[in-house]
Amino acid sequence: MRAIRRLVLLIVLGLGALGLPVHAAPYKVLVVMSYEEDNPWVKEIREGIEAVLRGQAEVTYFHMNTKVDPKGGPRRAEEAFELFRTLQPQGVITADDDAQSMFVVPFLKERTAVPVMFNGVNSPADRYGFPNAHISGVLERAHVRESLAFIRQLVPSVQSACFMTNRVGPGLALRAQVEAEKADYPVRAGAFHLVATTAELAKVTQGLARNCDALFVDSLEGITDDAGAALNHRQVMTLLRAQFPGPILAGNRYQVEQGAWAAVIKTGQEQGDTSARMLLDAMRGKPVSELAVTRNVRGQRIINVTALEAKGVALRPMDLRGVTLVREQP
Repeated sequence: MRAIRRLVLLIVLGLGALGLPVHAAPYKVLVVMSYEEDNPWVKEIREGIEAVLRGQAEVTYFHMNTKVDPKGGPRRAEEAFELFRTLQPQGVITADDDAQSMFVVPFLKERTAVPVMFNGVNSPADRYGFPNAHISGVLERAHVRESLAFIRQLVPSVQSACFMTNRVGPGLALRAQVEAEKADYPVRAGAFHLVATTAELAKVTQGLARNCDALFVDSLEGITDDAGAALNHRQVMTLLRAQFPGPILAGNRYQVEQGAWAAVIKTGQEQGDTSARMLLDAMRGKPVSELAVTRNVRGQRIINVTALEAKGVALRPMDLRGVTLVREQP
């Protein structure tokens, strides 16, 4: 047995010395992200993808940076297509709506047989003509109803909630979701505010607390200040908390870590994991027509202990069951 192991080791070392690959992943995969590389949501999606494709595929990432540079999106989409043609991958994963509208639809849809799996899509899939013979994937839906029920458990005085997002595609999709669901919410659903600038945010928040006990926010990063510079979510949340004193809810973990009180969050890991598993099935020969469009289902309750302590909200043992506690990031 020792002799066999020694022989295997010598072969491996010999291949390495010759510059030959000892082990090559069976597939090449291109991942096109709508947003910038250091975006927390993008990092979560990447974690989910790599948990599935590690050792199964050589993965190349491309970032369109549309949160910080929305006008540059079409140009970046063209660059992504040039990379696709150079790389010639066996599969593609595309994250969030901008990658679908700017990259998949104009460059890949029905122009290649390469399987494409999307994730993080807020709009209805049929808006982009999905699914089709080579495209399927995962829709992203916020756990709004569950988050409202959770904040009522933590702060029973909450009887109403308003909503705020950036005036972008995901924000419009969330508004449509709220309109479709609000009759079943555990609190009264108030106004849905779309803002694109800090001036609009300041105007909306004037007197907001008189009409809304709580505020649900999402997709606020990218709104611009007076100089036209795009703000990240932490900067927006700092402004918002100075103007709205009540409970703020959000859709993602990083938004809670950056100032929201609590949420039942959706995770990028689930989006990345599910789309990567679907793509792996397709690359192994399963027809894409048998891979139905799905949506995220797992929710995780999370509490910003820093925010609740600052407001004097006491947590009971029942509030902590199955909950992840986070401290606000400095």
